[in-house]
Amino acid sequence: MRNIATVFTLFLVTASLAGCGRFANKPSNTAGQRVVVISPIYNEIIWALGAQDRVVGVDLSSTYPPEVKNVTTVGYHRALSAEGILSLHPDAILHDGNIGPPDVLEQVRRLNIPEKTFDAKNDSLDGTKALIREIGAYFGKQERAEELCKTLDSQMAASLDAVKQYNDRPRVAVIHYGRASNVYMVVGKGGKGDAAGASQTIEWAGGEMALTQEGMQRMASPEVIAQANPDIILVTDFGFDKLGSMDAIKDLPGVSATNAAKNNKIFRVEENQLMYFGPRTGDNIQKIAALIHQK
Repeated sequence: MRNIATVFTLFLVTASLAGCGRFANKPSNTAGQRVVVISPIYNEIIWALGAQDRVVGVDLSSTYPPEVKNVTTVGYHRALSAEGILSLHPDAILHDGNIGPPDVLEQVRRLNIPEKTFDAKNDSLDGTKALIREIGAYFGKQERAEELCKTLDSQMAASLDAVKQYNDRPRVAVIHYGRASNVYMVVGKGGKGDAAGASQTIEWAGGEMALTQEGMQRMASPEVIAQANPDIILVTDFGFDKLGSMDAIKDLPGVSATNAAKNNKIFRVEENQLMYFGPRTGDNIQKIAALIHQK
C-alpha cells in the first residue's frame, strides 16, 4: 500500500509540474493559444483581424465589438483581479502598460506568465496603422491587417470630405467618467491619451473643443464648464448610463448654466467611438459629426 501511495503521489506532482508548464516564459513574439487582453484598442483590433478565438479574458473597458462583452472579464484595467486572470490559465497577457494595481501585477508576474506590450501606439493615424500591422503579425493575420489599414485610409478620406458640408463649427465639451478614480472629468484640447483622441476626433468632425486647457481635469468647480459654455456636451456611455438621464447630467457642476443644457444638446456617445483611434476612426468621425451638427 505504501508503494502504491508513493507512486500516486509522484504522479500528482508530475502532473502538477506539467500543468504549470503553461506559465513558463515563452518568446514574446509568439501568439499564445489562450490570451488575456487588457486594452480596448488591442481587443478591437484583434476582433477586426478575426483572431478573437485566442482571447479568453478581457478588461471591463473593452466594449467593442459587442461580442467582446461575452468574454470573461478580469476587472477594470487599473483594478485587475489576480484570481480572475489566473483562473483562465492564460499562455500570455497582452496589455498597453496602463494596468494595475501593483500588488496584483506582482502576484501574476510571480508565475512568469509571458506579457506582451506592442511597440506601436495609436496616438495618430500612422501609429494606429502601425499597431494594426504589429498585432496582425503577432497573430499571423498580416494580410487582414493590410486590408484594415486600407479601409481606414479610405474611410478617413471619405469622412473628412463629408464633414465639409457643415458650415457651423459648434463648441463641444466632453464629459468622461473616470472609473479608476470614480469622478467625472472634463476633456480639454490636446493633451495625451484619451484626451488627445477625443480632441482630435471632435476637430475632424467639424467641431471645436470648448475647454481650452490641455488634457482632462476633474469637474471640481462649476466654473470649469459653465465659463466654457459649450454649444454641445458629449457624455461617454458609462458616465451617462451611471446617471441615467439628461436631467441628471444637468445636475453635474456648472452644466445647467451652459447653452448645451438650455437647448438640450447633451448627447450620449460610446467611449470607443470618441476617445481613441482604431480601425473604425474614419467611420466614427461621420457619426460624431452627425451628432454635433444636428439641428
